[in-house]
Amino acid sequence: MLIELFNFFSDSFGPLRVFDYLSFRAILATLTALLISLILGPRFIDKMQEIQVGQVVRDKGPSSHFMKRGTPTMGGTLILASIFLSSLLWGDLENKYLWTALGVTTLFGLLGWIDDLFKIKLKSSDGLSGFSKIFWQSIIALAAGFYLYYTSVGSDEVSLIVPFFKEISFHLGLGFVFLAYLVIIASSNAVNLTDGLDGLATVPVMLVALTFSIICYVVGNTVFSNYLQIPFISNVGEISVFCGSIVGSCLGFLWFNAPPAKIFMGDTGSLSL
Repeated sequence: MLIELFNFFSDSFGPLRVFDYLSFRAILATLTALLISLILGPRFIDKMQEIQVGQVVRDKGPSSHFMKRGTPTMGGTLILASIFLSSLLWGDLENKYLWTALGVTTLFGLLGWIDDLFKIKLKSSDGLSGFSKIFWQSIIALAAGFYLYYTSVGSDEVSLIVPFFKEISFHLGLGFVFLAYLVIIASSNAVNLTDGLDGLATVPVMLVALTFSIICYVVGNTVFSNYLQIPFISNVGEISVFCGSIVGSCLGFLWFNAPPAKIFMGDTGSLSL
């Protein structure tokens, strides 16, 4: 959003051209998401405590987990807000990859929010059924896969490139949709299963997001992709802004989620991340 504003004034004030650099915007997205998390975090926690949105803990499990009952949950709302606002501020709003990533993340977060709400209202750790989760996740994942497939403009966009073997690449065709589906579903549920201890899921997500940010930046840069002899995919570098916002929001959330946790992300956060 801010790129258009800075580009408008860059002709009059040259230094504003620095905002054209993807790496600079990715850093700003990270810092912005971090600040949003840190500023809104205490207010969000107080509000959750005020309306008594507390964590429901399974009766079966370590006794140390029972003391976590009543700790505010649905902290993923804070994470999602930080990611969304930061990406909108520093991302290119005409980029299809950015909107796809934001759309999937937000919709998975909404699904997790409904699951958390069910747990709180029913005072049970069960929430939505496993079938309901997988069904709606599948709808969202397939929609994203089909959208990316039908909007692709080159074979590299729907190909499987084998890491470390620069000349091995498989054009998947419609198989890309199936692969995208598996990756999205598996990733979402992997984080959901990992989330269980204070700060446990947040740190791996930050490391993975940072890695993807670097990969997307390199693949979306003609100089680096040519040097490394990997396919160049136009506009995919914008995802580094999105990944940077994930790193910043998770880092800010970790400040409140580190042991002893003051808030949990709930399925709102774990499913979306």
